[in-house]
Amino acid sequence: MSQDQFSPQDPTSQYVGPDALPEQQLEHPGLESDMDLEPDYGESTYRGSGRLEGKRALITGGDSGIGRAVALAYAREGADVLISYLPEEEDDAQVTARVVRDGGRTAVTAPGDVRDEAFCQDLVERTVSELGGLDVLVSNAAYQMSIEGIEALSTEQLLRTYHTNVFATFWLCKAAVRHMQPGSSIIITTSIQAYQPSPSLLDYASTKGALVTFTKGLSQELAPKGIRVNTVAPGPIWTPLIPATMPAEQVGSFGAETPIGRAGQPAELAPAYVFLAAQESSYITGERIGVTGGMPMP
Repeated sequence: MSQDQFSPQDPTSQYVGPDALPEQQLEHPGLESDMDLEPDYGESTYRGSGRLEGKRALITGGDSGIGRAVALAYAREGADVLISYLPEEEDDAQVTARVVRDGGRTAVTAPGDVRDEAFCQDLVERTVSELGGLDVLVSNAAYQMSIEGIEALSTEQLLRTYHTNVFATFWLCKAAVRHMQPGSSIIITTSIQAYQPSPSLLDYASTKGALVTFTKGLSQELAPKGIRVNTVAPGPIWTPLIPATMPAEQVGSFGAETPIGRAGQPAELAPAYVFLAAQESSYITGERIGVTGGMPMP
């Protein structure tokens, strides 16, 4: 496990390598509490410094993985957080809510499905009403499922992937901007898959490419209003999504292809989301931060 976030460490051995990852299979959407090797989301390592003091954040997919790590970091930086998640992820979501409250901040839990436009609108309205405003939107919820090829891709899966990943982001941003003041931020989780698409994740990869373009376009519209829009593009990150959506043999070797030689952990992404929400990134919009273990992107 990782030491303190400020301690010098060798990144190649900071976490376990692919030889130590269990070839576990979980039923989708997967619970972090059911994983044989639970991810590190920073509970014992992340130290805040008030960089988001008083901000109000909405995080989708906040029950586990990257979303939980971001929620914890935001709370320790001084933000109150509303987390969105699927109803079947309630147990994991309550862990996220606990770590936010342990940080002395307000946590609001909001189960539902972002494929529903009305639910996306309600998430924004609840954030405003229960937290007093909306300063940071993190559109992080995503759906992926490995396929054997395009002929095996059902229309049902294609629509689910696009509704969850793309349409929900449009709906959330559309509802959020009317409440956002200058200095607010929108942060969208994309993926290295937008730049290095895997055939087995064709529908997922194409949604992430769409979100890269969406980020660039929306940032141009909102920059004059003082609202910044950026994206974080993770590489292979160890979250419940992996054993819940990939064949066991791929799970067991997950992250081996990276130059650092291992999968990343959610705790290693959270600082990028903090930076893009904080004032020190005030001159950055329409950009991407890659957290890929050294896998190059254009």
